[in-house]
Amino acid sequence: MHKIDIPKYIIDRVTRLRGKLHAFDELVGPSTALLVVDLQNVFMVPPYPTEIPLAREIVPNVNKLAAATRAVGGIVVWIQMTHDDSDAQTWSVFYDHIANNPRRGADRLKGLARGSHGQAIYDGLDVEPRDLKVEKSRFSAFIQGSSDLDELLKARGIDTVLVTGTVTNTCCESTARDAMMLNYKTVMVSDGNAAATDDEHNQTLANMLRIFGDVMSTDEVVARLVPAASAAKPVAAE
Repeated sequence: MHKIDIPKYIIDRVTRLRGKLHAFDELVGPSTALLVVDLQNVFMVPPYPTEIPLAREIVPNVNKLAAATRAVGGIVVWIQMTHDDSDAQTWSVFYDHIANNPRRGADRLKGLARGSHGQAIYDGLDVEPRDLKVEKSRFSAFIQGSSDLDELLKARGIDTVLVTGTVTNTCCESTARDAMMLNYKTVMVSDGNAAATDDEHNQTLANMLRIFGDVMSTDEVVARLVPAASAAKPVAAE
């Protein structure tokens, strides 16, 4: 598991600006979705070259969050990075210039093909029939053309997302940033995301806390999840 280390100056700055550390005191169940980003075999198990070993360690926390979210009327969304042959052309800047390795780009496409072993959700995750599954074609699940996640959530009255998965500083961060920009209350779960290193993980957590939403542990999220009937109600004007 990652050693969480958000710099004190970030915590102090956020607390000073907000008057408190956490932006959200309650997470109302029926308005909340747990987003599980890319916990797929290609990122979870050897011998895939994209394996993130620490991603296996967050599985119990993700399962705990999934159960807690369902228990208060929220939804769980399993997001799967999925590629087809057209992506090498429609996302050529990444494959031809940033990845800068045509052979590796082809291998990534093959490993994330719909129905392949690599594209499948990791076996250790507690997926239930009532959960949603969403395929995406870019790092962010919310960016235009990547998936229909935004439409699915808004149709269900979701205004809050809990972001978990891998890699913290790539697909999870991209999805979380875009969620906030689309006006979702966004919580990055500190021990529900996994990256290649502690430094990369913590840099994302610090930036998310400072600008894009909130950062909480699994236990902090579970403690704030409430059914609609328990949500704080505004005080009536006298």
